[in-house]
Amino acid sequence: MARIVGVDIPRNKKVAFALRYIHGIGLNTANNICVEAKVDPDMRVQEMTEEHTIALRDAISTLGISVEGELRSQTAMNIKRLKDIGSYKGLRHRRGLPVNGQRTKTNSRTRKGKKRTIGLGKK
Repeated sequence: MARIVGVDIPRNKKVAFALRYIHGIGLNTANNICVEAKVDPDMRVQEMTEEHTIALRDAISTLGISVEGELRSQTAMNIKRLKDIGSYKGLRHRRGLPVNGQRTKTNSRTRKGKKRTIGLGKK
């Protein structure tokens, strides 16, 4: 298994799809990394040599893409800033509700959690 930016990427997948296992890299960015590193995106990870792996690591650093821990901390800092200044989006984050204007009368169970019935109902 190849290890890039602290993530074990799967061996049996093509390079362009395996790079997507790294947080912050999508398909378009993965293809750009492969072009920069001069690695065939259709090659399987298990067929890669150590030189290919080093070239991919260097390409990620030269393109200036923030990935994994750096990106996660940056996102957390942005959310914390919104909470601290008391913006609408920050309040929604604080309350655990959808942030980007989605409806909440129905749906949004991922953010709100399990449905809770209020009151005892009819007697």
